[in-house]
Amino acid sequence: MQLDPASGWCHGVQVCPSPNFNERPAGEVSLLVIHNISLPPAQFATGKVQEFFQNRLDVTEHPYFAGIADLRVSAHFLIERDGKVTQFVSCLERAWHAGVSVFEGRETCNDFSVGIELEGTDDLPFTEAQYQALVVLTRHLQKAFPAITVERICGHSDIAPGRKTDPGPAFDWARYRAALAQEEGQ
Repeated sequence: MQLDPASGWCHGVQVCPSPNFNERPAGEVSLLVIHNISLPPAQFATGKVQEFFQNRLDVTEHPYFAGIADLRVSAHFLIERDGKVTQFVSCLERAWHAGVSVFEGRETCNDFSVGIELEGTDDLPFTEAQYQALVVLTRHLQKAFPAITVERICGHSDIAPGRKTDPGPAFDWARYRAALAQEEGQ
């Protein structure tokens, strides 16, 4: 995996372009937001997240889909349970992942953040492969966008408290941060 800072696209990952993005107002990338998603909820490797981010989800396939039928959302990346990384939006563009959000008093986090979705739920442990891929991807993002310091990595629940709960209590922040610190020291 290699992130091209000039294009904002990662080489060596699957690319699945989403139409759900627009231009960043200032071009700044200084925050990383960790999410979780599974479609249908708690079902994995269905391909439905990719369809959802591309506005191709067949809402008749599952009752849950009717409630999200009108949403137009995306993230920059999805890390599946097996560690496979898919990119939907260039890191230089604004993906629609955070919604109404605030970080350190600054609203509209989509304007200046990269969003990574982990395939999962709030209460099911994430996989070793996901943590490994997340650490590698984070390091590439930090190299391309030095303003994304460890202090500027957060969960969706941190920037939209009361509205969002992901990545949830099953996400091991201590493990992730320790792995980043170890990588940094090498």
